[in-house]
Amino acid sequence: MIDNTLLAVPPREDDLLCSGHAACPGCSEPITLRHILAVLGPDTVAVVPPSCMAIIAGPQPFSSMRIPVYQPTLEASAAAASGLRRALDAQGRHETQVIVLAGDGGTYDIGLQCLSSAAERNENILYFCLDNEGYMNTGAQKSSSTPRFAYTSSTPAGKTTRKKNLTEIMAAHRVPYVATASVSYLADLRRKVAKAKAMRGLRLITLLIPCLDGWGLADDGALGAARLAVQSGAFPLLEVEDGDRWTLNSDAPSRPIAEYLAVQRRYRKLSSEDVSALQAEIDEGWSRLVQRAEASMPPAAEARAA
Repeated sequence: MIDNTLLAVPPREDDLLCSGHAACPGCSEPITLRHILAVLGPDTVAVVPPSCMAIIAGPQPFSSMRIPVYQPTLEASAAAASGLRRALDAQGRHETQVIVLAGDGGTYDIGLQCLSSAAERNENILYFCLDNEGYMNTGAQKSSSTPRFAYTSSTPAGKTTRKKNLTEIMAAHRVPYVATASVSYLADLRRKVAKAKAMRGLRLITLLIPCLDGWGLADDGALGAARLAVQSGAFPLLEVEDGDRWTLNSDAPSRPIAEYLAVQRRYRKLSSEDVSALQAEIDEGWSRLVQRAEASMPPAAEARAA
């Protein structure tokens, strides 16, 4: 861990996350963060609300990241980032990236009002939602990102409602860029971070972060679960530009949802009827995404695809 205030020499772009951070062994969040920071570079300021990332970053004034880090209240990430953006602009530092590194609890739930307001204003910030589908660092309670039927400490019989679709919500704000990404598809992730870095306005990338303890995965199971999430269609990779140009970055689901569920203890009580219901939900969601992507194609591209 290092003291941000004592950092005098700019670090290498590929060395912005220190060893010795406080992530759980096997967690994919630090790997994801390492690649995000490598693409963004040292001229970056991070807003980190209470979350697993705040634990990984460490208590101020210390940090596991060699960039300035500000830790606001759980609900205020987008507002804090907006203020930092305007302060930097007032200093003429227009190229400095202001990013948010928040969990799903601070994004889908408690921080959604601030995020929606920032989106309505089209604040020039880059928001990363590190989505582990629950309040994992306080005991694995359910969030509105938790999928249907998943066991959590606050839904011991399984969650009865669907996962909130943050991508569609943010696309409806017609912000410049909304995307999903996974460290298990690294080239896609890095490309999207670079693309978002080059844009202006509010940009949001949701990254799936399988939680070893909260999901009940093997110690080395995070990346495999993340890849299965994409392959089964539980977490499709996509981009939405200006609210109406939808692009799919992953192939049609090639693995049944049952394979994805089987590696996670949080689904161990599912009946065959529940699995079938989730498969139908996945199939319906994929069909809707394909329709949107096809509707977004210009006529020439659509003719070539046919």
